[in-house]
This record gives sequence, structure tokens and C-alpha cells, in this order.
Amino acid sequence: MLKGLSMKGIAHPASNVSVKQREKRERRLPRMDDKKKIKAWVWYDWANSAFATTIMAAVMPIYFISVAGGTDGSWSFTQTAAALVVALLSPLMGAIADHTGKKVAFLRVFSIIGSVASVCMAFVGAGDMWLASILVVTGMVGFGAGNTFYDALLNDITSPAKRESVSARGYAMGYLGGGVLLAVNLALILGWETFGLPDKTAASQISFITVGTWWFVFSLPLFRRINDPQLANKGKAWEYVKAGAGRLGETFSRLKHYPELLKYMVAYWFFFDGINTIIVMAASYGTTIGIKDSDLITALLITQFIGFPATLLFGKMADKLGSKKMLYSSLVTYLIIVILGYFMTNALHFYMLAGLVGLVQGGSQATSRAIFSKMIPRGRTAEFNGFLSFTSRFFSFGGPLVFGIVKLISDSSRSALLAVALFFIVGILLLRLVNLEKAEREALQ
Repeated sequence: MLKGLSMKGIAHPASNVSVKQREKRERRLPRMDDKKKIKAWVWYDWANSAFATTIMAAVMPIYFISVAGGTDGSWSFTQTAAALVVALLSPLMGAIADHTGKKVAFLRVFSIIGSVASVCMAFVGAGDMWLASILVVTGMVGFGAGNTFYDALLNDITSPAKRESVSARGYAMGYLGGGVLLAVNLALILGWETFGLPDKTAASQISFITVGTWWFVFSLPLFRRINDPQLANKGKAWEYVKAGAGRLGETFSRLKHYPELLKYMVAYWFFFDGINTIIVMAASYGTTIGIKDSDLITALLITQFIGFPATLLFGKMADKLGSKKMLYSSLVTYLIIVILGYFMTNALHFYMLAGLVGLVQGGSQATSRAIFSKMIPRGRTAEFNGFLSFTSRFFSFGGPLVFGIVKLISDSSRSALLAVALFFIVGILLLRLVNLEKAEREALQ
């Protein structure tokens, strides 16, 4: 779809047509933005975000320890193993998907893997830590690897001029969908007697089934509306792997031809690491300073439901004011969050910070995704999204590591949190060096 756009609606990089002029042209080409496909793509975020909230953030971490017999350490190891598998798979799978033109097919496979793993978690009983770990890793591989292809489809369903708003719609629906099912599941778990269930364990097991079912059912619109192109690249599985590995090698060698994209990726590694550290350390930090579990869950719900309208608004403002300006504003807000978090003392403060996170978290992720999509060379969307996923996950240990080292040296969680500000400061400074218009021209070469 975008090939036709690149030939007719986009000037050659050597021309003097600016990116803004090109975007004006694209806005006059509604045929390039199929509303039904965009809607179907957005619904997938609603679908798989249920896994992020119920399995990754709220219910399974508690169930893993209280029922399956795991510990904080074994849960951390499970998360690390899943992240490592996804990081290793994403760039190669992305390269294969670009070679074969099968992004939707790969997304379908990983979605089914994730949804089935979620349902199977209902069979985890007392002491089944290893089974729980295997299923969590499998589910997170389905979730993480699937998102590589989902992000890559953004280039196929909408023109560059509208990617900020479409990307924001996806994240917004993810916040709403994940929040809705989490609220339902928490009501089921906390009110298990009202629903005639024998105990909380049974309620938690039912919640795992709802996640897998929710994920599968709401993925169907995407698989019905969006199809892979009919390409001639057909062959045996080993040939796909060989071709994919070759394309991945080309990615490393070609990066020098896209200096603006490379600068953006380095900036992204830093601010992504800062955002990721806040996400993964928020609950443990809150617990350390005396915030109750019920207040932590309430704060998560606040983030989800504020995130829905805030992300939509963020996307519209990015269209009007510019994506780079809005990304700056979100990173500055994160700096403020870190500083305020240093002084936080009670649950009300935690709620307020959760609200601030909800205002910018989805918007920053959606905008950074849209910016990156415009820098990707044509025909290599899944490959470069996989490469970004691999590198960002590889470097994501930095934030938690700095947090842990500062905590060890200072014996203060507050000082450790304040140290995370460094990642946002460096990310902002590096982002200032990126010329977005030049990056888009380089992508067309």
C-alpha cells in the first residue's frame, strides 16, 4: 500500500519538497487510510492489553507467589527469561516477515500462542511454580513478539501524516481494554463469595481464562480486515530463516546510511529505559515506602483509565503541535514524576503520580512509535521494529541496575528513584540532535 504512496505522493529524497508539503499531499489521499483496517488494528491493542494488566502487572505476580509457590526472585528470573527470548526472536522474525510479506500471519501465530498460554494458566495449582514459569514465558513471548509485527503494520494501514493519531488510538484502546478487564477480574477475585466461587484461587484461574478468550476474540477483526500481500518469496522454512538472517545482517551494515534513525534509536534506548524502570519498579518502590497492595492496584487502575482519554488527546496535539514537541513534553513530565516521587509519603501522593503517568505514558509510547515508523526504510518495517525491540530490551537493564546500585550504596529507595532522572535527561539531550525531516528523507533513499 505504501509503495504506491511513495511513488505518487512522496517526493524523491533528492527533491526540494519538504516533509510538511508531503504530509499535506497525503492528507488529500484518504484512500491510503482505510478506516476499517485502522479500526481493526486499533482493536488489537484492546485485545492484548488484557494480558499486560492482568497477567503481567496485577494478578499473576501475586498468584505466582501465593499459590504456585514461587518467590520474588523466581518471578524476576521468569521475567528475564521471557525478555531474553523475545529480544532474540524479534529481529530475526521481523526480517523473515519482511522477506515473506507475512506480518499478519506471524502476528496471528504469536497471538494464538499468547492467548492459549493465558488460558492454560488456569491449570496452575499449588506448588506448580515451574509450570507457571513456562506458561508466563510462553505468554510473554506471544505478547512481545506479536507486538513487533503489530507495530510494523502501522506503516501498512495509514499514511505518515496520520500515524501519530492512529498510533495514539491504539495505545488509548489498550489502556481502556486492559483496564476494563482488569477491573472485572479484580471484582471477581475480591468478591469471589458473591459469585459463588470456592475461593480466590478459583477466581484467579477464571481471570486467566478471560484474558486468553478476550485476547483471541478481539484479535479477530484485525485478522479478518488486514491481509498480507501476495508476494513471490516462497520456499522452505530453513530458506526463510537463512534469508531473514541475511536481511538482519544487512540491517547492521545499513545503519550507517541512516544516521538520524541511529541517533533517534540511541535517544530512545535512554528514555525507554527510564519509562520502563518506572513501570517495573513502581510497585516495589511503593511497597518499600509503605503503600498498601490495595492502593497499588487502585493506582494501576487510575493509570489505565486516565491513560485512555489522555492518549487520544496526546495524539491530536502531536498532529497539531508536532510529534517531537509532544515527546519532549512527556519526557519532561516524567522528570517531574521522578522528582515528586522522591518526596512521596502516602497513598494519595501515589494516586496523584499514577494520574500523571496516565497523562503521558501512552502518549509518549504512541508518539515515539509513530516517529520511528517514518524513519524506517521501505520494505523493512517488521525487521527494523524487531531490531528496535531487541536493542531497547537489551539496554533496558540499565535503569533497574542503576536503581539497584544506588539503593545498595545509599540504602535509600528515594535516592535510587531520583537517579532514574538521568535517563530522561540524557534521552532529551540526544533527542535534540535528531532531525526528523532529514530522517524521513533518508528512509526514502
